[in-house]
Amino acid sequence: MQEIPIQPVPSQITKVVLGAQNCQILIYQKPQGMFVDINVNGADVVTGVIARDAVPLVCREYAGFSGNLVFIDTQGSADPVYDGLGSRYSLVYLTAEEYALIQ
Repeated sequence: MQEIPIQPVPSQITKVVLGAQNCQILIYQKPQGMFVDINVNGADVVTGVIARDAVPLVCREYAGFSGNLVFIDTQGSADPVYDGLGSRYSLVYLTAEEYALIQ
């Protein structure tokens, strides 16, 4: 498990290498909730997926992404909002092996 550094701002782009994959993660707050786009090696894996507590962001194995990303509420079970990112809400990467253990 790898925690991805994120900031408590309403919109941000994070570039990080996860499982030997060059990832660009866009996190943005809308009135309906927090949303995420994930791009790997120049290809969109997911776009406009709503962020929920402890719910994997990549919902299909065939999407070409090894492992998965999950928001974790460290103080309960609320869905993430931008002002708690990096403190209350953590974004973690699970390898394919780690993700298989929780499915």
